[in-house]
Amino acid sequence: MLDMIFQAGVVGAGGAGFPTHVKYKAKAEVFIVNAIECEPLLRTDRYIVETFAPEIAAAALRVKAHLGAERAVIAVKEHNAGMVDALRRAVEGKAIELYLSPSVYPAGDEQNLIHCVTGRVVPTGGLPLDVGCVVSNAATVYQVYEALQGRPVTDKVLTIGGAAQNPMTVSAPIGTPLSLLPDLAGGPVGDCVYIIGGPLMGRVVESLEGEVVTKTTGGLLAFPRDAAILSQKDGDLQREARMARAVCCQCSMCTQMCPRNAMGLNVQPHKVMRALAAGNCGLIGGDTNGVWSCCDCGICTYYACNFGLHPSKMMQAYKDRMRKEGVKPVKEVKYQPQGFDTKRLPTARLLSRLDLEKYDADAPFAGTVEVQAVRTPLKMHVGGPDKPVVAAGMAVQKGQLIAEPEGLGARIHASISGTVTQVTGEWIEIRTVT
Repeated sequence: MLDMIFQAGVVGAGGAGFPTHVKYKAKAEVFIVNAIECEPLLRTDRYIVETFAPEIAAAALRVKAHLGAERAVIAVKEHNAGMVDALRRAVEGKAIELYLSPSVYPAGDEQNLIHCVTGRVVPTGGLPLDVGCVVSNAATVYQVYEALQGRPVTDKVLTIGGAAQNPMTVSAPIGTPLSLLPDLAGGPVGDCVYIIGGPLMGRVVESLEGEVVTKTTGGLLAFPRDAAILSQKDGDLQREARMARAVCCQCSMCTQMCPRNAMGLNVQPHKVMRALAAGNCGLIGGDTNGVWSCCDCGICTYYACNFGLHPSKMMQAYKDRMRKEGVKPVKEVKYQPQGFDTKRLPTARLLSRLDLEKYDADAPFAGTVEVQAVRTPLKMHVGGPDKPVVAAGMAVQKGQLIAEPEGLGARIHASISGTVTQVTGEWIEIRTVT
């Protein structure tokens, strides 16, 4: 099974991009399929689960057996009736449980989900395997099913939404220019910029030039330039430090609302705000290990802070600083979980706070995108870039191997049939034969 997954080039499709054949080289007690679709506005997992629930269930059983797991659990939000119904039919009579989550954010965070399903807490600096768990996104598990049928990863399902005229979900060949997608959804409403990924954890881009669909792309969302969500994602670190120095009152609401802190992982954004604002890291209180457990969900920034500050940015900045200084996390759970259920933020309230309710529209599946050229990145996964095994001028068929990992990584396959027109150290371009 691991060899077939490796041959197919499967990686974590939910965003992490960790090679799946490496993740599954383990033994575990619980295998969790994450169909929560944590980010609002995205509909990719909804389409995949509603359409391919039997295939996901079959792959989950195969992975469960491989891991020697006692339990296989598929987690889904209870309000997504179509997903729940499809999964209930698919798991009937099978040794698979369903975990129905309330519609809260960030319910799909891996450590959050593990705690809800098992009651266990992944320690700071640790992995799900430290508590006997393996977690995979629903789209990844479907790709595992495809891999076991001998079909490699060549396409990615993603949502085109936000301020789009006609939000939709499509399947696009990997390497498709993102600039081609907005027009498929009728174009943006007004003068917009884009977020690649989800609205909360995705990245803002002024232009789609040079941006392409990868194995981990979950969405392309358009937003007017004055949208509240964009102002929350804007700002440089020096400005944030000045604002923290002038405005932060150390109310600690960011820490009180942090779900990772409630799990006992000692994530305290207010102390990092204080330390970076004052230029005195000693003000963190001598215990910086909890910073490593920040998952950048953004609750502290998008919801908790009454002054519109960006504690999550400061947390990531401090984490980067520790990496550069060679600081390593210490595996620990600082204290027993406390008040976790009260830190589960209703998604509806978050959407209201960020003025995203008007964009929370259905995005029905509209088919597969047809393109004449793709530019496939050689690095779409954890690990180094792949090494091309094709050269300019070669004819390739869809699904043919075009790049191999040299260490930790995943194989890459042609997403369209055509001719290789360019090979660089960063990408491979293929054009259809006309």
